Amino acid sequence: MKRFLYLGIVVGLIAAAYWAGSRSGRQSLAAGSSLGARRILYYVDPMNPAHTSDKPGKAPCGMDMEPVYADSLAALPVTAVPTAGSAGLIKVSPEKQQLIGVRVALAEKKRLTHTSRLLGKVATDETRIYRINATVDGWITKTLPFSAGSQVKKDETLAQFYSPEFLAAAQALVYALGSADRVATTGQETDVQRSQIANFNLNIKQYRDGLRNLGMGEFQIDEVARTRVRPENVNITSPTDGFILVRNVSDGQRFDKGTELFRIADLSRVWILVDVFEKDASVVEPDRPVSVSLPSQGKTFTAAVSKTLPQFDNATRTLKLRLEADNPEFTLKPDMFVDVELPLSLPEQLVVPADAVVDAGLRQTVYVDCGNGYFEARDVQLGSRVGDQVQVVHGLKPEERIVTSGNFLLDSESRMKLAAAGMLAAPSTDPVCGMAVDESAARAAKRSSDYQGKTYYFCSDGCKKKFDADPAKGLARVKMRPTSAAVTAPARAVDPVCKMKVDPAEAEAEKLTADHQGTTYYFCNAACKKKFQNGPATYLASGELKAAEMPGAMKTDETGPAHSR
Repeated sequence: MKRFLYLGIVVGLIAAAYWAGSRSGRQSLAAGSSLGARRILYYVDPMNPAHTSDKPGKAPCGMDMEPVYADSLAALPVTAVPTAGSAGLIKVSPEKQQLIGVRVALAEKKRLTHTSRLLGKVATDETRIYRINATVDGWITKTLPFSAGSQVKKDETLAQFYSPEFLAAAQALVYALGSADRVATTGQETDVQRSQIANFNLNIKQYRDGLRNLGMGEFQIDEVARTRVRPENVNITSPTDGFILVRNVSDGQRFDKGTELFRIADLSRVWILVDVFEKDASVVEPDRPVSVSLPSQGKTFTAAVSKTLPQFDNATRTLKLRLEADNPEFTLKPDMFVDVELPLSLPEQLVVPADAVVDAGLRQTVYVDCGNGYFEARDVQLGSRVGDQVQVVHGLKPEERIVTSGNFLLDSESRMKLAAAGMLAAPSTDPVCGMAVDESAARAAKRSSDYQGKTYYFCSDGCKKKFDADPAKGLARVKMRPTSAAVTAPARAVDPVCKMKVDPAEAEAEKLTADHQGTTYYFCNAACKKKFQNGPATYLASGELKAAEMPGAMKTDETGPAHSR
């Protein structure tokens, strides 16, 4: 009985195992059928997305070509599909992005503002400087204890002087006042009396103006009119509240008409001059508040940018920006140095984080996230940098997603793929000066020329002008290094006089050649050529010129560039 029970259990287990296996096989077959139904568009090199093929096989890097399915590209933007023209496009899996720490941000348009901390110098407001000049000849009769730097009040007497011209003018005013007093106004004057009173008042005004024009202060003129006493000395008074800048008087000093006696400045409002660069001065807004501080005294002031145009300083090659500040307690003195915090607001421009830019000197590159793991290397032209933000003048569009972290690893992978595809060309060389030139920058600046079916790029307008004047001479003097071909060492000759290596092409261009016994000799300068022509046998018989170095049997010199004069 137990034997039959055990046999039934075994048969049941076998049947269950068969049923589970058949179901798993059906699921695998369905999955395989679904996979086989995906349409393959092409095969791509996993290390170089620009290399595609319509057949499977091995990539140049040795890895298997990966299939690209139609449904995998459905969500990929059209601009991100790997094509032959997208040389800088690379693909990075999500796992690898997480491993290298790729982060992205949006490129957006905005105004950059920052504060420029500068050193300012306090100066006197030129509109608040008063000069007291002598209007007549005279001499100083009395001086008061005021010197340069002394604070004075308006109408305060600074000194006294004597001048004969004031005696007659003051006496005339006293007589006019006495005559006016004799014609009392009772309200019952006749027309003749009213006419006389008007004439007296007119004369009094003229005499007062005469004294004022000669230099007498209004306070002293009123005193003469009140006391009817002619003064012997004239007071020199301050025209405003301020500080004495210049004092040119002393007791008994004689002076001539036009001499500057005092110079007084009102320091209740001062200027602050700041040296700024031209690019910064162009974005400073007039009347904008600026913070000014004296760190040693712990005081802070508020100044305003003047509406006057900044003045160019030829010594420092900067622009002097003028700020105006109130100085109620006279804390700010002329020639003092202060700290200035100048707020600057740049025009609205496309802005990206500075970490997003891979700066290689002549080229600046950012990586744009195209979606589905594809990243495109994009050359950009940068503008101003403010803190950790930088302006992009050309190469990006607003709202594009750019890589801000991990871009250096993406750059390394992009360069390796381009190198494997043979797409990293050598930089162009200026045919005139031999300097390396960024082709994109030279093309943007219109510094390129076509000659004999080839385009040449230049580092400056001067080099382009020289090349355009005589392209054949320019190419003969400086050997142009091709960007897509191997570089070969130029043939060299040896000057038979000084034994220096000479470039035959340069020597022929400068007409520094001479023929002797059927052989052409090349020279590094005209003096060597002249010496050789005067006695060729002397230099050829010296034995110093080896046969392998004779110009007639020139060899390729691999040691370096031609001898330069």
